[in-house]
Formats: sequence, C-alpha cells, structure tokens
Amino acid sequence: MFEKTIERLEEELMKLNYQFTVEIPKELNTAVALGDLSENAEYHAAKEKKRNCERRLSMIKGRIRDLKKLDISKISKSGVGLGSIVTLEDLDSGEEKIYELAVADDVDAENGKISIMAPVGKALLGKQVDDEVVINIPAGKKEYVVTKLVTIHDRSDL
Repeated sequence: MFEKTIERLEEELMKLNYQFTVEIPKELNTAVALGDLSENAEYHAAKEKKRNCERRLSMIKGRIRDLKKLDISKISKSGVGLGSIVTLEDLDSGEEKIYELAVADDVDAENGKISIMAPVGKALLGKQVDDEVVINIPAGKKEYVVTKLVTIHDRSDL
C-alpha cells in the first residue's frame, strides 16, 4: 500500500543526498575562500543549510524504515483503521463527508486524506458502520454516523 509513498520519499532522499554531498560542500568551500569565518554570512548560511539537510535526511530515512515495517495484517478488518475510506453523515445537516485515513506523508486534506493522528482520524479509529462519532472541532462538537466503510483489506485500488 505504501509503495508510492516510499518511492516519493526515496526520490526526495536522492535529491537531498546530492545536495548534501555535492552542492553544500561547494557552497562551504566558496564561503571559506571569502576569508574570516566569524563574520562570514555565506559560511554561516551554508552551515545552517547543511544542518537542515542532515535533519531532513534523517527524518526521511526514519519514515521509509517505519513505512517498510508496517504490518497491514494487524490493521482492523472490521473497523476504521489506516487506509480506510469512511463515509460519514452529519447528524444535524445530513451532509455527507468522505475521509481516507492516511499516514502523515500522504495527508491531503483538500481531497479528504487525513492523518490517523489528526483529531478526526483519532475519533474514527475502530468505528464501524452505524456507529456514531463525536468529533471536537474548533467551532464545537460535530456528530456523525458512519454510513459506509471500506477498510484497507477491502480496497482494490491499492
């Protein structure tokens, strides 16, 4: 399921590795050639860029490692879990909302892909069809009922 996410992260990792091993050392060398490092803005900027790149490289490597370890067989087959597509009906307005529970790397709120760690995602975990869900939002509490559920195990699009 997470092959596309891992592929996207690995592409970013390659770009960052190039930046870290080729571009940043060139910038550092150029800045060092300018002289006095204590007041050398170019040098300090390049060092900060290197630290940021190192942090991002480490984070991406960790995310890839975590995604590869995910055991899909341990995700609920009957309730909402990672990869589920959930249809909700607002109990007040009757309005329908559809969410897909995703890992943080795949969140796209505009298209209904929400994190399992977000308040809505947490509220939905384990819910089944016909279960009521209370979601705390800044404007107050919203009440929904789960009208449809497609778990990661039922999906044919993965």
